[in-house]
Amino acid sequence: MSRPLSDQEKRKQISVRGLAGVENVTELKKNFNRHLHFTLVKDRNVATPRDYYFALAHTVRDHLVGRWIRTQQHYYEKDPKKISGGWQMEEADDWLRYGNPWEKARPEFTLPVHFYGHVEHTSQGAKWVDTQVVLAMPYDTPVPGYRNNIVNTMRLWSAKAPNDFNLKDFNVGGYIQAVLDRNLAENISRVLYPNDNFFEGKELRLKQEYFVVAATLQDIIRRFKSSKFGCRDPVRTNFDAFPDKVAIQLNDTHPSLAIPELMRILVDLERMDWDKAWDVTVRTCAYTNHTVLPEALERWPVHLLETLLPRHLQIIYEINQRFLNRVAATFPGDVDRLRRMSLVEEGAVKRINMAHLCIAGSHAVNGVARIHSEILKKTIFKDFYELEPHKFQNKTNGITPRRWLVLCNPGLAEVIAERIGEDFISDLDQLRKLLSFVDDEAFIRDVAKVKQENKLKFAAYLEREYKVHINPNSLFDIQVKRIHEYKRQLLNCLHVITLYNRIKREPNKFFVPRTVMIGGKAAPGYHMAKMIIRLITAIGDVVNHDPTVGDRLRVIFLENYRVSLAEKVIPAADLSEQISTAGTEASGTGNMKFMLNGALTIGTMDGANVEMAEEAGEENFFIFGMRVEDVDKLDQRGYNAQEYYDRIPELRQVIEQLSSGFFSPKQPDLFKDIVNMLMHHDRFKVFADYEDYIKCQEKVSALYKNPREWTRMVIRNIATSGKFSSDRTIAQYAREIWGVEPSRQRLPAPDEAI
Repeated sequence: MSRPLSDQEKRKQISVRGLAGVENVTELKKNFNRHLHFTLVKDRNVATPRDYYFALAHTVRDHLVGRWIRTQQHYYEKDPKKISGGWQMEEADDWLRYGNPWEKARPEFTLPVHFYGHVEHTSQGAKWVDTQVVLAMPYDTPVPGYRNNIVNTMRLWSAKAPNDFNLKDFNVGGYIQAVLDRNLAENISRVLYPNDNFFEGKELRLKQEYFVVAATLQDIIRRFKSSKFGCRDPVRTNFDAFPDKVAIQLNDTHPSLAIPELMRILVDLERMDWDKAWDVTVRTCAYTNHTVLPEALERWPVHLLETLLPRHLQIIYEINQRFLNRVAATFPGDVDRLRRMSLVEEGAVKRINMAHLCIAGSHAVNGVARIHSEILKKTIFKDFYELEPHKFQNKTNGITPRRWLVLCNPGLAEVIAERIGEDFISDLDQLRKLLSFVDDEAFIRDVAKVKQENKLKFAAYLEREYKVHINPNSLFDIQVKRIHEYKRQLLNCLHVITLYNRIKREPNKFFVPRTVMIGGKAAPGYHMAKMIIRLITAIGDVVNHDPTVGDRLRVIFLENYRVSLAEKVIPAADLSEQISTAGTEASGTGNMKFMLNGALTIGTMDGANVEMAEEAGEENFFIFGMRVEDVDKLDQRGYNAQEYYDRIPELRQVIEQLSSGFFSPKQPDLFKDIVNMLMHHDRFKVFADYEDYIKCQEKVSALYKNPREWTRMVIRNIATSGKFSSDRTIAQYAREIWGVEPSRQRLPAPDEAI
C-alpha cells in the first residue's frame, strides 16, 4: 500500500497547471530517443546533459511546428493585422556557441541592407548609390500561445557578408583584408549594444538599429504584397490599405529609423508622392516612450547619419521642414517653440532628436504608466502635446502570469487554483476572488507556507552558489533592477549601513533579522553604476563577517542578474524595493512581478507603483518620500545635500564612514566619487528621502513581527495585481493603437479538422 503524497509531492505531479499538457507520453519518449540517436548521433552511454536538453528541445519543437505552420496560414487566410574582487566584470555571453534548437534559419528570405554611398537626384527621383551591402538572414523562433494551438513567430536577423564581398582583393591575395572586411560586416549582429562612448561604438550601434529596421520593413512589405503564406510573388501594389494591415510599434527610439526608411521605400522605390507616403507612414507607426531622462533619449550626430545613411538624413530634413511649417502656422511668431520642437538640434555638434522624429511620424504616442504618460505631456513633450493632444495615450505595462506566477511559483499558483480555479491564468482579474479569503486561516497558512518553502529553496541556492549562510526566517529584502543612480540603490545602501550601526550601538537589543539582496547589471561604460556595485560588495564584506551582527543582517550582491535568477529570487522575496526618485521611473515591471508573487512593496509614488498602490490600497503599501510635486518644489528651491547631512546624525555617520574608508580600509579613498556625488551633484536627491525611508523601514520590521497580519497584507496585494497582466496591456494596444480586436479564438490542432 503506497503512502499518502505530501503537499509538495502533489504539486510536483501537477504539470505546472496544464502548461505542459502532453497528449501522448509514449510518443514523446519515442521522439526523444529518435532525436538523441538520429539528430544528435548519441546514445545514453555517451550523451551529456546538453545532449538531453537538445533532444528534448527538438521533441517539443516537433509539437510546435504543425501549430506554427497552421497559425501562419490562418493569418494569411484571415488577413488580420560576474563579480571579481567586488567589481563587475563583463564577459561575452556566447549563447549561440552550441547552436539554438528552437530557431529555424530562413536563408531563402535573405535581404540586402545598404550603408554609406551617396545620393543622386535624377529625373526619376532620388537614388541612393555606391552603397556597401550587408545581407540580413532571418531566423524564426516559434512563440506558443496558452492553450490555443497558436504559435506566433519571433523573427531575428543575422548579418552576413555578400558572397562577392571583396572578391577582387581575395583573388589577388588580399586574403586577410577580405576576411577582416567580412568580419566587419558580420559584427553588426555579433555584438549587442556596444559601449558607445567612442565614435566606432556609436557607428556600430546606429548600424545595428538601421540593420534591423531595414530588414524588417522589407520583410513586412514583401508579406503585405503577397497573398499566400510563404508566397513571394507580389499581388498587392497599392498601399492604401497598408496601415489597415500593418502596425509598427516603435518601442522607444531605437527603431525610430523605421519612419525615414518607410518614407524612402514609398517615395524612392514605390514612386508615391510625398504627402500620400507621409499619411501612410504616420497611420502605420506608433511610438512608446520608456524614459524621461534626457541622457537616455537618442540624439544622433548629423555627421554620422550623413556618412552612414545619407538619403535618410535628407528625408529627415524634409520631414522637419514640413513639420516646422505646420508648427509655425499653428503658433505664429513663436520662434522659440520652433527651436524646441525641431527634429534638428543646433549646437557644437548638430544632432537629430529621435524622440521628436518618432512623435512627428506617429499617429499615437504613449507612456508606460499613468503618471509617466502625464509627465510626458507636462514636461519633455509639452510642446508636442499642445500641437496634437489627440496623439497622446497611456498604456500601463504588464507582465505575463504564465511565466511570472505559474512557471516560477507553482506552489503559489496551486494554492490559488485550489480556491478559485485555474481561469485566473488567462484572466488575471479573477485574482480579486481571493479577497474573500483574507481572513481564512487555512489560506493564510497555505500562502505563508509556500513563501517559506520558496525562501528555504533560495537560501539553499545562495549557500551553494555564494557560499554564504543566511537565516531563512529573516526578512528577505530584495532590490533587483538595472544599476542606475535614479533607481537609488544608494538609498538602500544607506539604510543597510544605518541598520548595521544600530546593531553595533545596541548589540543586545532585538532587531528583526534581514537579508538584504541587491542585484543588477551596470552598463559597461557607466562609472558610477560600477562604483555602486563595488560599494554593495564592500558593505557585505564588513557586515557579513562581523560576529556582533551574527545572522541579524546579511548583505548579498546577486551576480549576473537575469531572468533565470529572477525566477528564483522573486517568489522568495518578502519585501520589494521600488525606491526611485518620484518622476524618474517610467513604469517598472519588476514591481509587478514581486506583487503577484506575494512580496510587499516599499516604494515611492513613482512609475506603476502609483497604480499598484491604488489597486491594493495605500494602507497595503509601504509608501514613503517625496511625490512628483514635492520634487518639483525642491528643484525650484534648490536641493542642498549639506542641509540633511548637518541635520540628521545617523546620515552624517554613514557618510563619514564612506569618506574615511571604513568599508574599504585598504583603499580609504575608494568611495570618494560616491560621497562627492551625494554631497554635491546628486540629481536624484537621495538625502531628501533618507529620513522618511528609514522610518518606513521601521514600519516594515514592525509588521514582519506579526506573521498573520503580514500574510493578510500579502494576500490583498496578490488579489489586486490582476490589472498588471500583459494580457490587459496588449489588448489595450490592439484596440486603441493598432485598430484590431483581440481574440481568444483557439485554432484546431494539426490533427483536428478545421
